Amino acid sequence: GELHCVGATTLNEYRQYVEKDAALERRFQKVLVNEPNEEDTIAILRGLKERYEVHHGVDITDSAIIAAAKLSQRYITDRQLPDKAIDLVDEAASRIRMEIDSKPESMDKLERRLIQLKIEREAVKKDTDPAARKQVELLDSEIDKVQREFSDLEEIWKAEKASVQGAAQIKSDLEQAKLDLEAARRAGDLTRMSELQYGRMPELEKQLAMAQESETRETVLLRNKVTDEEIAEVVSRWTGIPVSKMMEGDREKLLRMESELHERVVGQEEAITAVANAVRRSRAGLADPKRPNGSFLFLGPTGVGKTELCKALADFLFDSEDAMVRVDMSEFMEKHSVARLIGAPPGYVGYEEGGYLTEAVRRRPYSLLLLDEVEKAHPDVFNILLQVLEDGRLTDG
Repeated sequence: GELHCVGATTLNEYRQYVEKDAALERRFQKVLVNEPNEEDTIAILRGLKERYEVHHGVDITDSAIIAAAKLSQRYITDRQLPDKAIDLVDEAASRIRMEIDSKPESMDKLERRLIQLKIEREAVKKDTDPAARKQVELLDSEIDKVQREFSDLEEIWKAEKASVQGAAQIKSDLEQAKLDLEAARRAGDLTRMSELQYGRMPELEKQLAMAQESETRETVLLRNKVTDEEIAEVVSRWTGIPVSKMMEGDREKLLRMESELHERVVGQEEAITAVANAVRRSRAGLADPKRPNGSFLFLGPTGVGKTELCKALADFLFDSEDAMVRVDMSEFMEKHSVARLIGAPPGYVGYEEGGYLTEAVRRRPYSLLLLDEVEKAHPDVFNILLQVLEDGRLTDG
């Protein structure tokens, strides 16, 4: 008989297992599949969008698709497109679906408060003195108030949930009708094809348009759309970079960057201006994305604010002073200690542990690198750091 076979493997595994067996390799036509660029990824996501909308029962906006491709390419460095972008959209959509299926946070808080008040009332009821009776009356009025709030929210939630689920069901029926149409086309059933194409599908599309029109009204408790904000939230959880820093809405903050840094650092006009300009160039897209945003050597006596400026900058850029890799260079005074920065070479103790600097940057690629007391380090350390300052890259031992 004949065998038709398509195989998929990585380049490393191909070299390791297939290439060694020349007879097996000759049986296959080799096709190299490269990683798609951002534009191709956006096209792929647009093609998959409908399937994910039906699966999760939520709407996925075009801005979410573009954000998934751009943010995943920029911030998630250890995976490839389109896989990482598809995962972002999938996770963001599933989060919204879970929010729809479970009670909203505001309702959950009210329900807990209600239970707490009822327990308190039962405990106070056991006392017979006048103060306890007064407390029971106060608790009763508080319970009534919270109960009314909860009932109002529950009514809104049920109405919004019914609206969202109605549209999801229509989408699912429409997807099924499309599959039935394909099956009828393959079978050559013209009657069934015309019934679906000119009867069932237009009717479902009309119902979907009406359902989506009612959905466009502002919802109070439920989100039913995946937007670029939801995508940024997922990237933020994966990488630890604050959401607001990814969105383009921080222009105002960048314009007043100097004044924000001056709130913590007194004076040092030249240093703050140089740092602020470098950050603004990077955010405007004028800097080389493969190089560091800026490399600065702060010179000055003790206590003038060199380290404090670094802390203020980390806080401004990443909302946390901890987003800073601080290396005390006085620990690297001997020549052999250079290996600690990039890890021991093969065959030496600690080879698999990685380097002090390379591991810290690999775990948090978006952080500020501070080399403290740099003049105390051995001159060979600077040879290692040349490629960091020039290209922003460092090869682990």
